[in-house]
Amino acid sequence: MTAPSTTEADEPELNPTETAESAETASTTQKPPPGRRTFGLAAATALVMGNIIGGGIFVLPATVAPYGSVSLLAFLILSIGAVLLALLFGKLARRSPVTGGLYVYPRDAFGPFAGFLSAWSYWTMTWVSIAALAVAAVGYVDVLIPLDDNHALGALVAILALWLPAAANFAGTRWVGGVQIVSTILKFVPLLVVATVGLFFMDTDNFGAFNASGESVPGALAASAALLLYSFLGVESAAISAGEVEDPERNVGRASVLGTLGSALVYILGTVAVFGLVPHDKLVDSGAPFADAVNVITGGSWGGTAIALVAVASIVGCLNGWILLAAQMPYAAARDGLFPAPFARVGKGGVPGFGVLACAILGTILIAFNYTAGPDTTFRVLVLITTFTGCVPYLFSAAAQLYWLAKGTRDRVRPAGLIRDLIVAALSFAFSFWLIAGAGYAAVYQGVLFLFAGIPVYVWMRGRQGTTEAVGAEDTPGIKPA
Repeated sequence: MTAPSTTEADEPELNPTETAESAETASTTQKPPPGRRTFGLAAATALVMGNIIGGGIFVLPATVAPYGSVSLLAFLILSIGAVLLALLFGKLARRSPVTGGLYVYPRDAFGPFAGFLSAWSYWTMTWVSIAALAVAAVGYVDVLIPLDDNHALGALVAILALWLPAAANFAGTRWVGGVQIVSTILKFVPLLVVATVGLFFMDTDNFGAFNASGESVPGALAASAALLLYSFLGVESAAISAGEVEDPERNVGRASVLGTLGSALVYILGTVAVFGLVPHDKLVDSGAPFADAVNVITGGSWGGTAIALVAVASIVGCLNGWILLAAQMPYAAARDGLFPAPFARVGKGGVPGFGVLACAILGTILIAFNYTAGPDTTFRVLVLITTFTGCVPYLFSAAAQLYWLAKGTRDRVRPAGLIRDLIVAALSFAFSFWLIAGAGYAAVYQGVLFLFAGIPVYVWMRGRQGTTEAVGAEDTPGIKPA
């Protein structure tokens, strides 16, 4: 069973010596076996960047193009919000440096039901996001091997893109960490080249109208931000995998901030370059916007082919990391008896194999079910659902931090540190709430259905726990069952 936060974790922003003592206490009471600490700072940072920079950066410029260049402002706001979340998760990881962070934080603050809802929502987000990533790969595979708008063939490509990294996950977390470093370097370098060299080839006429949506500017800003959030999902990767990170009390926060800042730099420069290179009317209908942008730079098609190869490698590498996260969240909840027991089983490689298999099967079903509407529609719908289901755990985590700060003992708090932590937590909560509102009625409706579908699972699991406890009490002399 995952250990709860230590008593020191109840205090906000202690003095330096007290903080060190708190971290030491937390590490001794919650640390899993040393052999499982397979991610150093570099691997943890690569995990964050690898999970953030996936299919999103390669597809979303075209997805948000109908809103106009106001989406560039949304990207800037999202970058600031993502850094705030990274700082928040770094603080929370000092209290609970264990696997399953976004489940553990609300569980420790508000009890098992809040923890379950956060875990269920995040788990839903991961396998829906995995399906969306696999769909995103299809547009770039089409650049390499024309699919001729064949939806059945596109669905097959998406399913293969999902199952190949799923199979690789069974090799273990050390393999996952190595793949993340290689794939992150492979995609970061060419994307950075596009984001810098492309700036010299831009035509300002290509940007189109600032607000092309016909909505109000705040409405267009919120709507485009809800879509773009998908590109920043993964900022919590180090916190979710804290049980695998060396010295998590320090490295989770560092990896989260470094990975988010690096990703934000590539995102903003890359999106500006794509908007300036590809005419707006063409960008709206593009299935591979970065390939189109590189073709403008090179004046031929070979550049687009090269970037398509990078995009496919990037998406597969991103799926590799996301599938691990999709297995680790229910693993943490299953150890507390809040998810079915098979999710808690860990193979020889340190990966919860049943969790990997479950998310791969669910992702496959979702791809097959939604692909009849067409890949573009499918990607947009899946992205908006992940916005809602991803922001629910963010809200719970920010609320947990506010709870710990409010509960802290005043004579042990540094005022400057308390104010800083309060600002980070409050802004993180407001940021997540704003994104949920911007996702739209349909996404919130479908996301709530996904969320509430988990309540019977919680009722069943808690009921089984109560039955077990009652049976144990009946068999124990002197103990009367409730």
